[in-house]
Amino acid sequence: MATDDTAPTIGTEDIGRRARSRMPHAPLPEPPAAKPPTVVIDAPFDEDDPRARAAARAEELRAHRGAMDDGVDKYAIDPRVIPDGWSYEWKTLTVYGKENPSYQVSLARAGWEPVPAHRHPEMMPEGWKSETIERDGQILMERPLEITNEAKTNELRKARAQVRQKEAQLNGQPAGPNSPFEATNKGNPLAQFKKSYEPMPIPKE
Repeated sequence: MATDDTAPTIGTEDIGRRARSRMPHAPLPEPPAAKPPTVVIDAPFDEDDPRARAAARAEELRAHRGAMDDGVDKYAIDPRVIPDGWSYEWKTLTVYGKENPSYQVSLARAGWEPVPAHRHPEMMPEGWKSETIERDGQILMERPLEITNEAKTNELRKARAQVRQKEAQLNGQPAGPNSPFEATNKGNPLAQFKKSYEPMPIPKE
């Protein structure tokens, strides 16, 4: 049989190349497994390490800073810490570093006594040596709540009495000899007053 010498021939390498082209791709390599988190075991505190000592001191300051942060009323008192039946108030202790003994006597006569510092250690910095709670010349004092309520009632009664006394003085003052106004104002009071009572806004904590 005659053969066509011009026909293309397929070699062994071509067959292998074509076979490999029809084979599926090899699987992609899997990503490396995530390493477990490193557990840091607290090492003993080294007093000679300045960084460790600074970090420990910073934690202490954060713990005791509390209500003394900037932008917060440093005289604010949480009502929940006041014992039942008692009232707390800040009173003046010193003015320009000097005490006023007569004022302290008047506070004592009104029933005010210093709040002991050991009752509220969170209100003072660590290492506070005084037995009282003080801030910028003010001292935290306490007295029975019923006495405080009675004092507020008496102060309100005195204030209203002063207003009534001033009204009586203005209405009873006669007109001067050269005044064009009559003393009686045709039977009406000489002075007219309007009174109104509005609730005081309570600041939000």
